[in-house]
Amino acid sequence: MALDYSDGLNSLGFAKPPAETRVVVAMSGGVDSSVVAAELAREGYDVVGVTLQLYDHGAALSKKGACCAGIDIHDARRVAEDMGFPHYVLDYENIFRDAVIDEFADSYLAGATPVPCIRCNERVKFKDLLETAKDLDADCMATGHYIQRKIGAKGPELHMAADHARDQSYFLFSTTPEQLDFLRFPLGHLASKADTRALAARHNLVVADKPDSQDICFVPDGNYAGVIEKLRPGAAEPGDIVHVDGRILGAHKGVIHYTIGQRRGLGIGGLDEPLYVVKLDVDKQQVIVGPKELLSTRIVPVREINWLGDAPFESEKEWPLSVKVRSTRPPSEAVIRPKSATEAEIELFTPEEGVSPGQACVFYQPDTARVFGGGWIWRGY
Repeated sequence: MALDYSDGLNSLGFAKPPAETRVVVAMSGGVDSSVVAAELAREGYDVVGVTLQLYDHGAALSKKGACCAGIDIHDARRVAEDMGFPHYVLDYENIFRDAVIDEFADSYLAGATPVPCIRCNERVKFKDLLETAKDLDADCMATGHYIQRKIGAKGPELHMAADHARDQSYFLFSTTPEQLDFLRFPLGHLASKADTRALAARHNLVVADKPDSQDICFVPDGNYAGVIEKLRPGAAEPGDIVHVDGRILGAHKGVIHYTIGQRRGLGIGGLDEPLYVVKLDVDKQQVIVGPKELLSTRIVPVREINWLGDAPFESEKEWPLSVKVRSTRPPSEAVIRPKSATEAEIELFTPEEGVSPGQACVFYQPDTARVFGGGWIWRGY
């Protein structure tokens, strides 16, 4: 699994033996981060495993298949014991609530479609945990993310994973150059998840056959609205379902139960045309529906941009790049027009459907899979 470095550097890029190189591994309890820790320990590195307890431990014990739940903390500890390196569990409940969960709830109530996993990487794992790794005198921090860190002419660069089906660059666009200096992603070059599981089996890890986590860790069974109602009691205010032409078609039990692009479950059957949610008007408590063509978007405003290009963002009037406006789609051609160092207008060559405020827009260099950063989509259409 080791990366190929020349000039006498070890596999993590340091000019000293692995035994003298301390690496903190962020261990979620899943197979990916466990393999990273096990492989680095096998190579002789001074490995320290760290797992974050991000939310209520009692509730987490009964929830399987989500990052940082009770069973996952136990699994991470078992891997560390079997491989012979120290492991620590850090209580980050308050930090996680303040930095991720509260914003998730507020964004959802404002009619946005937030992506809390990005905020967790940005504000918790690559901020507070990274600082903790430095406090432990680590030379670097490694994670099990599927993304590649490559050394370019001007320093570390972020690139899509070799296996584009597993690529997690959409969730890591806000990684800064300073963080990239300290981070390592040892799985990014693997051809498939099967390779990772083969490594886990080779080490006889207890998590070798553990299923991947699917849901957002604090949203059981994907029930976003249920979580919001617990976090913000009274949030599910009823209102009208309104056609874009002004007709009231029915009633709803709360805007939080709907998302842009939704068609099923609207409760307004018997109409001649298929209708989709095209806008959520939180102030008026209205779910606005219309024909599918109204979901198509060509111009996308983006702010809070994290730029990873070699030249300053504002040095060009236009950047011909590829972009992703959702994690499940491949990058598509676009032009990015800077408005300031942190804001831009994106023009998509091919319109996208269901683009929603709160989602990320991630930039890529065409034909190279290099990540040029990205930003947050911030208003409706």
